[in-house]
Amino acid sequence: MRTFFILLLFIGCIREERLRLATTTSLENSGILKVLLKEFEKTHKIKVDVIAVGTGAALRLGRNGDCDILLVHSKKDEEEFVKDGFGINRQEIMWNDFVLLGPRDDPAKIKGKDLISGLKNIAKEKEIFVSRGDDSGTHKKEKGLWEKTGIKPKGKWYLETGQGMGETLIIANEKNGYCLSDRGTYLSYKNKISLVILKEDPKELYNPYSVIIINPKKYPINYGSARKLADWLIKQECQRIIGEYRVNGIRLFNPINEPFHPISSYITTPLEKARSIKDKYNQMYESP
Repeated sequence: MRTFFILLLFIGCIREERLRLATTTSLENSGILKVLLKEFEKTHKIKVDVIAVGTGAALRLGRNGDCDILLVHSKKDEEEFVKDGFGINRQEIMWNDFVLLGPRDDPAKIKGKDLISGLKNIAKEKEIFVSRGDDSGTHKKEKGLWEKTGIKPKGKWYLETGQGMGETLIIANEKNGYCLSDRGTYLSYKNKISLVILKEDPKELYNPYSVIIINPKKYPINYGSARKLADWLIKQECQRIIGEYRVNGIRLFNPINEPFHPISSYITTPLEKARSIKDKYNQMYESP
């Protein structure tokens, strides 16, 4: 009998395979990561240990060999990471877009302006802008946009939280300020804040998420399990889960091969559709 229990324990240990995933806070805050990994763990009997940090920090973990696989969103940095030999098989798995949020009364008057002109107005009027300031994918995107304005944001009007997307949204809301967010996290926090979308641009603010396996020739990673997760994330079953994931009836992410749809397609309940139409109407007729 004792031998039998030892054998069961041994089998249990074998099944408890573990994988280290470094990823961005926006995926954790939106809730989709938990849903995706629950299905993967059930199917493959692999426990995924999540390290949720900004994309910059996740890439640094990868460069040090402190994780097995990455799920991040900063294309330029990801390609550099692979080019430098730290990762292999970068594949985009899903996308949403960034949105520029602000108070409904829009004190910097950015409605009706293009994205870059809107940011220039925020700086000119010294209206509060809340940045993640954490080298995340969202922060990297924001810095790229400021570079296009020719302005180096600093001063009392420019606040850096050094925190994840969810915490930064809450602080921006408390400060009645402007903020760049990925759409998924914004939609999952929409009922907790009063900030509204003031700028969206599917071309300029496109936001793909990618999976990258750490180079097994560089570090002794759990390549077998990492490969299974990377393959599973692009399978039809996983893409279906991504497309069907909703928070309060609202879709947060798109399967990677699905084309862009206007905001109304994210919204599935009659109440949300009505609110969207009202918001669009207000934006049109409140624009300067």
